[in-house]
Amino acid sequence: MVKITDDYLQNKAAFDGSNIKVPTFDQAAMKKETLASPRWVHFGGGNLFRAFHAAIASRLLESGESKTGVIVAETYDDAVVSDIYGKYNNRVVRVVTKADGSQDRELFASVADAIYAGPVGDDTTSFDRLKEIFKQSSLQVVSFSITEKGYHLQSGAGEFFPPVAADIKNGPAKPQNNMALLVSLLLTRFENGAIPLTLMSTDNFSQNGDKLKDSVLTIANQWLANGFVKQDFIDYLSDKNKVGFPLSMIDRITPNPSETIATDLKNDGFEDATILHSEKHTNIAAFTNTEEAHYLVVEDDFPNGRPDFEKAGVIMTDRNTVNDADEMKVTTCLNPLHTALAIYGSILDYHSIADEMQNEDLVALIKQIGYVEGLPVVKDPKVINPQEFINELLTKRLPNPYTPDTPQRIASDTSQKLGVRYGVTIQHYVDDASRDPKTLNFIPLVIATWLRYLMAVNDKGDTFEPSPDPMFDELHAQVAGLKLGDANVEVHDAVKGILSNKTIFNMDLYAVGLGDKVEAYFKQMLAGKGAIAQVLHDTLAQKAQPVK
Repeated sequence: MVKITDDYLQNKAAFDGSNIKVPTFDQAAMKKETLASPRWVHFGGGNLFRAFHAAIASRLLESGESKTGVIVAETYDDAVVSDIYGKYNNRVVRVVTKADGSQDRELFASVADAIYAGPVGDDTTSFDRLKEIFKQSSLQVVSFSITEKGYHLQSGAGEFFPPVAADIKNGPAKPQNNMALLVSLLLTRFENGAIPLTLMSTDNFSQNGDKLKDSVLTIANQWLANGFVKQDFIDYLSDKNKVGFPLSMIDRITPNPSETIATDLKNDGFEDATILHSEKHTNIAAFTNTEEAHYLVVEDDFPNGRPDFEKAGVIMTDRNTVNDADEMKVTTCLNPLHTALAIYGSILDYHSIADEMQNEDLVALIKQIGYVEGLPVVKDPKVINPQEFINELLTKRLPNPYTPDTPQRIASDTSQKLGVRYGVTIQHYVDDASRDPKTLNFIPLVIATWLRYLMAVNDKGDTFEPSPDPMFDELHAQVAGLKLGDANVEVHDAVKGILSNKTIFNMDLYAVGLGDKVEAYFKQMLAGKGAIAQVLHDTLAQKAQPVK
């Protein structure tokens, strides 16, 4: 039996017995170097960081490219710091799960310290530690994986959330919101030499660096208006030679720790396989499980220098290339396929993406959307081959039963995604004089299936619980009066307000010639039980084009 806290340098054989690869560098020496001259702080100590960023730091340490690791600032759950990082000596065992059932296991010891960076109360110990780190001229990079919600300061009505409003009123002394805390730390750095720094968002949404910059400057300008800071601080944050906000594209599915993987580890003699389910509903463990495929493309904007990320597999490039890579992923090669599986999986009563990949018609559908309708109009980012990206997605990623993901999770907020997932490709057809959006068949079919989904009645004719969506209630109300059993029912009045809604699609689908086609598919799906699967099958038989 082996514990994650065992001496991996002296007891390598014990880790080998559990098929766990261990580092060759000394963790204590790394910690000493890092705390003396920190170079990299990361906000968000969850599973993605532990599977991806910690691995990047470890690769640099292993190769001798760096002598320092990462300091983690966990913004959400103090139990992650005390019961995971603290308990397990800041280590993690990453388990890469492959579609053939095999696993690669590796211990990472690249985290030098973990600090809880939650709301600041009477005890300012952690906040003060972070301030000392931000004063250091050695600090080059502050990265983030705090989810897109972590950047939001205002409600849909444009009102600041209560903790943000309190921070704006009270100033930088004891921030409650994570973005206000960040700006307070930046103020400390500004007041101690205005040393350059890069704030690198690696959260999975488009234009992430710009959103981070907007959030930082919003709080800073509010503090300026309230007299807490002066204009020179705003100038510092706005100067690209002082503070960088690079864009990035990240892609690696890292779900919650799996009980199956925990059992496998225990059976192989690894003792620390218990999963923590914290009071804040965080699911985390001494191990993390993730998929084999991974991509991180980053705009090379680091005014105080940076670690040699490219030597650990990160693609360092220019801003336009990051945008192209991001568009490739979210509009063509991954997200549109994922969304199609999410809609169909929910309405056909699947509960696993991998299980859906056993359905020949669903596989054929996403091949048509990706290879036939998407690839011809996608811009090649050059640093990642779009066709090879889809090949990998279809052969290794989506069919992997050991990367548990559900269509129901992916179907969340679909109304907010369709404009990017499909609207961008449709617009490319509109803008290209040599193409006609009316030739599209399978993107309109997915949109029609989404209309059926909005009825909250599955293909068996049973009601089901749709995934959360801020527009669901109003959209459901428009189609709720339609019933199964009549393919000749008039649907135009029910769906015209949806299909012409530019908030959803970034266009009027009727204006580009697709509204009627979507309606026709939708009418066919109202014929009765099993009609959704039948329409998919028939459309593939009639309209599918050969995939090269």
